[in-house]
Formats: sequence, structure tokens, C-alpha cells
Amino acid sequence: MRILVAEDDPLLGEGIQAGLGMAGYVVDWARDGQEAMLALRNEKYAACVLDISMPKMDGLTVLAKLRSAGNNIPVLILTARDTQQDKIKGLDTGADDYLIKPFDLNELQARMRALLRRAAGSASSVFSYAGVQLDPATRRVTLDGTHISVSAKEYALLYDLISHPNHIRSRSDLEQSLYGWGDEVESNAVEVHIHHLRKKLGPDLISTVRGMGYIMGNA
Repeated sequence: MRILVAEDDPLLGEGIQAGLGMAGYVVDWARDGQEAMLALRNEKYAACVLDISMPKMDGLTVLAKLRSAGNNIPVLILTARDTQQDKIKGLDTGADDYLIKPFDLNELQARMRALLRRAAGSASSVFSYAGVQLDPATRRVTLDGTHISVSAKEYALLYDLISHPNHIRSRSDLEQSLYGWGDEVESNAVEVHIHHLRKKLGPDLISTVRGMGYIMGNA
């Protein structure tokens, strides 16, 4: 899953990027509101961590522009403002969750898992399909109860597919989930990772939809 972090504080931004990266997310980091707005218009993200107080364009303005444009990306707002009115304003502008600085990275990771789970329409903390289970909290993948070892990219690809049930995911969609800014995209990487997942989890788990992309199960 690819996440955008918009935070102008260098130490905090670096910490958030590292913390979410350790949780298995691909993380892009925007240092101001204008950079965040440009990224959100041009890239596909699963969620956004958005600081309210940023140079060039504040977080609430970014959020308002997103929502007015019909962009429903899950947004978690970060702020040092802890008054009830500030919380209400952020939520009414379109935020999905609210975290006050300073915060624990474990809590941020948990809130991100909850955001993505709700966005996928899942009430359970674990994604399941045809005997395969993926637990975002532990990054553990099992097949009929047996632990299956997968690489970081294989995990990210499986996470994307299993959290979009009954949706065809194009190669471009999957590449967006696998690679962030500065990463080199290998021309056949998606196909290679799909091949490895089929070998580990069964040939019928992921179907190819010719000319369109991939889907969990039979097309």
C-alpha cells in the first residue's frame, strides 16, 4: 500500500516515513502543502497523513480541495492543536481521523490499519480469501493456517489485491502500490511477483484478466 505523508517538520516527517515503512507501506513524503496537493492529484495513494500547519498551503486547505474535487482518499490529520473546535473543524472539512502531536508511532500504525480497513469495507482486522489470510498488524500471511513466507513486494502486492475484492487491478495500479518516489520500476516486476505468489499460495488465487490486469480468484 502506498501512503502520502505531508509534514514540514524534517525530524517528524522522517520518523513517520520510517515508522510506516517498517509497517510495510510504501511512503512518499511531501514537505509542504503545494507539494502534497500536486502529489495527490497525480499519484494514486491508499491513504494520506496530513499535517494541518504547513507552508505554502495548510493542511485543511489541501483537504478541502481534495474533497471538493471528489477525492475520497482516507485522510488522517496530524496537528499540535488539541482544542475541541480544531478537531471539529478538521473532521467537518473531511478528515477521517485525527491524531494530536506528540504521538506514538504504534498508534499511528494502528490508526492507519483501521483507516485502510474501513476504506476496503472490512470489519475484520484480517483480510481473508480462499484459505489465505493477511494480517496487517503482524504482516503475517497464512494459507489454511500455515505461515507462508513472502517478500516485502509480494506482501504489498497481495495486500493490494486482497483488500480490493472483486476489483480488477491494472498493472499501473499495482505498480503504484509497490513503488514510491525515487524507486526504480522494473518492467516485469508485477508479473514476477504474481508468479511467485501463485507458486506459494496456489495457481488459482490470482487470475489474469487479459488486457486489463489482475483480480483475486477467478475472473
